[in-house]
Amino acid sequence: MSTQITNYQCPSCTGPLHFSGASGKLECDYCGASYDVAEIEALYAEKEAKAAAAQQAAEEKREEQTPPPSGEASWDTSGFCEDWGAEGEGMRTYSCPSCGAELLCDASTAATSCPYCGNPTVVPGQFSGHLRPDFILPFKLSKEDAGKALKDHYKGKFFLPKQFKDENHVQEIRGIYVPFWMFDGEAEGSAHYEATRSHTYVSGDYEVTETEHYDVYRAGFVTFEKVPVDASSKMPDDHMDSIEPYDYGEIKDFSTAYLPGFLADKFDVTVEDCQQRADQRCEGTLTSALRQTIGGYDTCTLRDDHINLKRGKVHYALMPVWMLNTKWKGKDFLFAMNGQTGKLVGDLPVSWGKFWGLFAAIAVPLSVVTSLLSFVL
Repeated sequence: MSTQITNYQCPSCTGPLHFSGASGKLECDYCGASYDVAEIEALYAEKEAKAAAAQQAAEEKREEQTPPPSGEASWDTSGFCEDWGAEGEGMRTYSCPSCGAELLCDASTAATSCPYCGNPTVVPGQFSGHLRPDFILPFKLSKEDAGKALKDHYKGKFFLPKQFKDENHVQEIRGIYVPFWMFDGEAEGSAHYEATRSHTYVSGDYEVTETEHYDVYRAGFVTFEKVPVDASSKMPDDHMDSIEPYDYGEIKDFSTAYLPGFLADKFDVTVEDCQQRADQRCEGTLTSALRQTIGGYDTCTLRDDHINLKRGKVHYALMPVWMLNTKWKGKDFLFAMNGQTGKLVGDLPVSWGKFWGLFAAIAVPLSVVTSLLSFVL
């Protein structure tokens, strides 16, 4: 049985609504009307209650009117199989409220768009119970901002092939709300460093360098709030880490009204599977904070440290990410941009012709100088 999904439509003209990061409101693609999130939430809460009652009444009436089976022979469907096996565990079917199309989606899809009528759709069941996020950070930057950021990312890259910049066309730009676990807690610990301080002076005919060695100890604690770790196996962890930080001052209590116009996933990596990454980030932050308190030495090397974590509450949040995909010479290149701050990361191809040309330009003069020195000696 398919699960009903929600299309947020304009109360004025029934056109599809999408959330605009620039205005912070839901805007209509057709008549240009805009609405506050709270206004649409209240409207749709009432509509969904009426729709649920109407659906139940329709099903009861349909059961009453179903005719008894006739004696005529029917087509043989005995070969049909309803068992999808392991593949079925990763798929769900949904019914589009606008056109009635049956949509087959990945089990972690929480917001998408209908391929037939184009309306943004939200799957409320994906956020029910313990799956409902605590927070959402709305998109602030648009699709056009993401495309411009990628072009700016190309600038100043000397080893980037010229053909890549001239011929490259972004195949897909997708705004995705990526699921994150956010960890609260404390870390306390101590660290032992070996530090040196050197000074040089002239004594007679000699230049003397004296090096003093010190044992340096530091101890302290750091309180953590909402340390993010992405909870989607489809997202590359290095990309998600690199586009941080986010400004939590703009975070909101979760509402599906922020989703129209964007894709959204629910988590498919558990808190337990993310715990090691969270621990490493917390421990690394304390280690860095202790190291930054040491100054006035020429060198400082960590000898050993001891850190204890006090793990606190875990929150579930959706964070805005623009994913940009492009292909060049048969190879895929993926870029990720923070949908709030605009920070963009991704891998770029290298022009080995430029690389070896620069290497030769440097190596040849060095070779000539070396030869001259050898000749003089």
